[in-house]
Amino acid sequence: MTINDHEFTIFKRFTMKLTVHRSGCRGHADHGWLKTWHSFSFASYYNPDRMHFGALRVLNDDIIEAGMGFGTHPHDNMEIITIVLDGELEHRDSMGNGSVIRPGEVQVMSAGTGIKHSEFNHSEANEAKLLQIWVFPDKKNVEPRYGQAKFEEDEMNGKWRTVVSPDGQDESLWIHQQAWFSLGDFRPGSTVGYQLKKADNLIYLFVISGEVEVGAEKLNQRDALGIEQIYSTIDLKINQQSKILVMEVPA
Repeated sequence: MTINDHEFTIFKRFTMKLTVHRSGCRGHADHGWLKTWHSFSFASYYNPDRMHFGALRVLNDDIIEAGMGFGTHPHDNMEIITIVLDGELEHRDSMGNGSVIRPGEVQVMSAGTGIKHSEFNHSEANEAKLLQIWVFPDKKNVEPRYGQAKFEEDEMNGKWRTVVSPDGQDESLWIHQQAWFSLGDFRPGSTVGYQLKKADNLIYLFVISGEVEVGAEKLNQRDALGIEQIYSTIDLKINQQSKILVMEVPA
């Protein structure tokens, strides 16, 4: 019996390995001024089965109280991505950068040989909500660098908008890793495909809001799905208006 190309494609898609991380099973800490949920082991949360996913080391879902924040602290040899979901985040660092990051904006830092920075809620009245993500770099001890960009809502309305990449293509921010981060906002009843940018990469899909199905798995707000053994594309069924972050990273 022979297998034609169409049948082979279907077979490969069904061999994908899916790992669900439900919102409620993440590590959680309430520091009063900071409420945080950890997808992977971080600080006092340790789970030997949740150390990282490929090159993705940290995915923290933070709520910072008005006027509060992280004092000056160091990093090295890590690519750090911050996505503000609500409110305003004030940033200062040892490279001389000072800025306020707002919804629709993304920040990247290559910590390299070492940086120090602080992050505070810029508002004295409202919470700030953000995702902070760390990715292992593919080059160590690089010169530290900073990037920040705004991405308009219509750029991700019904489609993927690459916001982080290895090369800065399409006016995305770039990092020292063969990784691509994409955001999309999709209407209910639609089916969306995502195609790998690099063969053998992994996908970590994070539902910021809404309800999505991938294969037999249904994902709700703040649920995540690790996807391995991908042939070339994955298909998402959108059940509710959904904002989704796809992180494509090396294994």
